[in-house]
Amino acid sequence: MAVAGIGAVKQLAHTLIRCNRVATCIVVQHRNFHVTPCKQDKLYDPEDAFGSRVFKKKGWLSYNDVVYPPTKEGEAPRPAEICHQRDSIMMSSKNFWYAAVLVRGLSIDEAIKQCDFNKKAASKIVKEVLLEAQEMAVTDFNVEFKSNLWIADSFVETLTREKLGMRRRARGQPSVITQPVSTYCVRLREGQPPKEYYAKDPPGNVKLEEYIREQRKRRIIHSL
Repeated sequence: MAVAGIGAVKQLAHTLIRCNRVATCIVVQHRNFHVTPCKQDKLYDPEDAFGSRVFKKKGWLSYNDVVYPPTKEGEAPRPAEICHQRDSIMMSSKNFWYAAVLVRGLSIDEAIKQCDFNKKAASKIVKEVLLEAQEMAVTDFNVEFKSNLWIADSFVETLTREKLGMRRRARGQPSVITQPVSTYCVRLREGQPPKEYYAKDPPGNVKLEEYIREQRKRRIIHSL
């Protein structure tokens, strides 16, 4: 089955008559407007129609759907955890990394203050994401006090590079202009932040013993 205009159909009909062949053709009337088909069970979403610039990191938000078994008697209650992310950030992950690491291990109020003091553009995005996650914690996850939260995880990943256009160089050689697209992910945890977020390095004696233990475990191939 072929879909063509009137002129193309006439030309195709003359060709088929000469070849003694039969074909089925449908003539579609030309229209000056465009109609986007919509499903009945789903509303029209412009991001689906123009989704070339929308890149989403799959899997991170699925941590919000995890159901843990009930705690036993005598155990401390499990703190609430809220995972949130922002997609399609037109910024390199190398430049965004400084703002993401800045708020690790801080309370939510202290992290927002640090983002206000920092003049980088990435810090403003981090502040907006933290405020969104804080509102989610109160409305969707039944956190009693919105200030009783701290940043357990904060990282950024580069998903892809978006093509913005072409640049003409010397001798007519074109080059593609690209922009990295990143995703910022954050995890808030209920409670007070730990005193030390990063684990301390062991002392020198412990490192020396571990090194000697690893050297004695070596296996020299093709030896006696």
